[in-house]
Amino acid sequence: MHAEQEAQFQSFVAARWTHLVRTAYLLTGDPHDAEDVTQTALAKAYRSWRRVSRMDSPEAYVRRMLVSCNTDRFRKRRVPERLMESVPETAARDTAAVWADERNVLMAALAGLPARQRAVVVMRYWEDLSEAETADVLGCSPGTVKSQASKALAKLRGWPGLDQFATSTPSAPGAPGAPGAPTHERAVP
Repeated sequence: MHAEQEAQFQSFVAARWTHLVRTAYLLTGDPHDAEDVTQTALAKAYRSWRRVSRMDSPEAYVRRMLVSCNTDRFRKRRVPERLMESVPETAARDTAAVWADERNVLMAALAGLPARQRAVVVMRYWEDLSEAETADVLGCSPGTVKSQASKALAKLRGWPGLDQFATSTPSAPGAPGAPGAPTHERAVP
């Protein structure tokens, strides 16, 4: 790889690393697996960077590699996950603790989905990809994306604790409606 391409790849990784790891975390449910999947996907992208860098969207290629690497990981390791029935109540609840509880509920719900449905939910609603883009990333038809999203959302609607996300304002730091979050009001000059 030429020095210019090397620098371009390093710049891509520096700019997208955090977002890619977060996406992988939603796919894997484990921070260590998320980093492993991200590193594996980026290693594959690095080997083909000359071709990848000329694509319309190198990031779309890496997202597809994240899903592929996660699927490979999932196939190799068939260890059942054990989910907690509920999170113990704490006496004092600050914003960070509430956010952590909400994250735990959401991650448990995602872990309860089959791998394909989980990937569809992450690509459609976390990555905010269209049905066609999601289908391209997952290597399936848009109809499959629609049906898998429908099944996943139906299952998530019945998940205990997720109803709070539909009826309450988000409490994640910086989330719309959270304390200290931007109000999207225009300042009058």
